[in-house]
Amino acid sequence: MAQHISALRLGRPYESLDRIELKDGLGTVSQVNAGMIRKDLKQIGAAHAALKKFTVAQRVDMCALAGDIFLNANDPKTYVETLSATSGLPHSLVRRNMHRIHAVLANMDEVLRGLTRGLDLDDDTSPYSFFPVTHSLGLVMPSNSPAVNSLWLPAIALGIPVVIKPGRDEPWTPYRLIQSFIAAGMPSAAFGFYPTDHEGADAILRLCGRSLVFGDQSISDKYAGNPSIQVHGPGHSKVLIGADLIGRWPEFIDVIVESIAANGGRSCLCASTIVVPSHADEIADALARRLAPIAPLPAADPAASLSAFANPQMADAIDATLEQSLTGAVDVTAAYRHGPRKGLFDGATYLRPTIVRCPSFEHPLANREFLFPYASVIEMPQEKMLEQIGPSLVVTAITSDEGWIRELMEFTPIDRLNIGPIPTLTISWDQPHEGNLFEFLYKRRAFQRV
Repeated sequence: MAQHISALRLGRPYESLDRIELKDGLGTVSQVNAGMIRKDLKQIGAAHAALKKFTVAQRVDMCALAGDIFLNANDPKTYVETLSATSGLPHSLVRRNMHRIHAVLANMDEVLRGLTRGLDLDDDTSPYSFFPVTHSLGLVMPSNSPAVNSLWLPAIALGIPVVIKPGRDEPWTPYRLIQSFIAAGMPSAAFGFYPTDHEGADAILRLCGRSLVFGDQSISDKYAGNPSIQVHGPGHSKVLIGADLIGRWPEFIDVIVESIAANGGRSCLCASTIVVPSHADEIADALARRLAPIAPLPAADPAASLSAFANPQMADAIDATLEQSLTGAVDVTAAYRHGPRKGLFDGATYLRPTIVRCPSFEHPLANREFLFPYASVIEMPQEKMLEQIGPSLVVTAITSDEGWIRELMEFTPIDRLNIGPIPTLTISWDQPHEGNLFEFLYKRRAFQRV
């Protein structure tokens, strides 16, 4: 039976006559306009006050309870099946994302310690005072992966209401999280859920004091330089192998494969470029042999690891881009793949994993990121790598060279740095995932009291 998802006007359900229908008739979602969002945001101060009635410790406890509700209550089987059908993710990856979200909520105390560098947020006698620079966090969410919702969860523990525009094909996860928070005791007014159009999204980004927006390079370019908007665009995450350890490259193939293919290759944390000082042809071949045989499986198969494209035209565009740009590069996986890169399975469109050996970073397929397991392999001297790699959400640098490690530590375009054979998707609860949400929402000032 098709489900209907209401908008939430700062916690108040709102059913609109304007609705969109989700894929395969699995549900409808009420739509709101920018005027309604602007009107509601005038009342955001009351939502902020409702959250602040609880201590941080109380909100952390409610986060843990919300995590259990999210994972186990309210018919999780239907959630998994519905999200899989509308997003293309196999059931196994939906469940994996559910567990990741649950882990963030269950470990919220450690997450906050990492974000605040151990600050006691309930201690009013601290020699420094931190104050919120906003009474709301706006969110324009994507549809590619449920776990991306883990980025906004600490805002609730920090006492900041959220105003969410869900992804067109993925309203299920933020809505389920909101309902789990409310069931755990959080005030419903702290949650705005506004399925809307571009004008409505722009209203959220302009009127919330701080906002996160997710999108492609064009979105990144549009909002670059706006200090009130944190842009989460392509990750361009990478694996680098140092000259000191490149002779041992076969030991690291498992780490590189996981970095490329985990979560169906859809995460901004997935490695999309592999940079090595030598053995590039051999490494590309080894990766191709491992990844090329991965094929679509039924969504309910526990072994399924590829995601279908909810919008087949996106798969068509990616496949065409790859084919048209291969001049001067080699699709190494083509020799080991049975059939074309793009194909149909159970009526859905898939792209098979692709490894491209590029001659340099100047090639159009180098340093590119796509929504499936894809990576380019590039060879260059170690001393040239930091000149070429550019901004990178995650870099796993496999090296024991202390001099190079110091250079990597001081290289500001790397947002998250792993030293050693650590998959790029590996996270630590006491480290910010992408940017520091506490420093984005709060400002530090000197404080004295007699």
